[in-house]
Amino acid sequence: MNTRIRPQLNAQLEGWLSQVQSTKRPARAIIAPHKDEFTIIPVLVGALSESKEQEFGKLFSKYLADPSNLFVVSSDFCHWGQRFRYSYYDESQGEIYRSIEHLDKMGMSIIEQLDPVSFSNYLKKYHNTICGRHPIGVLLNAITELQKNGMNMSFSFLNYAQSSQCRNWQDSSVSYAAGALTVH
Repeated sequence: MNTRIRPQLNAQLEGWLSQVQSTKRPARAIIAPHKDEFTIIPVLVGALSESKEQEFGKLFSKYLADPSNLFVVSSDFCHWGQRFRYSYYDESQGEIYRSIEHLDKMGMSIIEQLDPVSFSNYLKKYHNTICGRHPIGVLLNAITELQKNGMNMSFSFLNYAQSSQCRNWQDSSVSYAAGALTVH
């Protein structure tokens, strides 16, 4: 990273993190859509098998362990509606938008458990259209590798929103979530 912009990036990040409860700090990874406020070094992760997510997780774990590095994993959550070809609906949750929220929050809860196998099983069962499912899988596998070596971490989602509240089959929405990984 260019050393001239590092103080600016640190100030921007600290400004955002200062709004988070102190129990969520220091963050080492953030899952959230990003704005064009930072210089990003992209790592593109396409469709990966579970074994490749493990392999890349192991490779990235040493960088995640380094407190001078910050990982930003960008992902939307559920893309619901006919135009997305995904319309999972659990009627027991009430209106469609509540079913979508319940579905997303199940996935978010599993991510907070830091268990890549459970996350993969959730995706196989519900087929939730989480765009960043593979980068999230890589991150969870990196965390697992570090936990094997005694590093203590936790992950908490800080915010959740939907682009619209789906009430009928013609509606559509995209869900968004932001979370932070904390190293203790």
